[in-house]
Amino acid sequence: MKIIDFEPGDPRLTEDLLPVLTELRPHLTEELFLSVLAEGQGQGLRFTAAYDADGACVGAAGWRLVANTSLVRHLYVDDLVTSATARSGGVGHALLAHLEEHARAAGCTALTLDSGTQRTDAHRFYFRERMAVTAFNFQKALA
Repeated sequence: MKIIDFEPGDPRLTEDLLPVLTELRPHLTEELFLSVLAEGQGQGLRFTAAYDADGACVGAAGWRLVANTSLVRHLYVDDLVTSATARSGGVGHALLAHLEEHARAAGCTALTLDSGTQRTDAHRFYFRERMAVTAFNFQKALA
């Protein structure tokens, strides 16, 4: 498996990564994704992809380094998805390990993510990866 951190403007963001990312975020069109990228990159948004031995993108992670008063500095994972055809093959583990290396190199105190309450398979994976539930995420929809 090969893990690649993409630079802004890399065409593989839409060609390779977006089809995998839409398995988790089906509302994303290419136009919307590019819009989010344009705004999010100024906020530190980065993307990393996992490729299998055949050169197919099988995993995607969106992430950023965040400074706040609770954790001081942490790596926040916006998106973490393994293609349905590659699940249980170590892709998610490899992506998380790669992101943990980034977090340690940046002097972070933690690696964090939110996961929808309905994603029980993902939760089992996070627990296997030695992650803990440390907070509730509250949300109020704004029309």
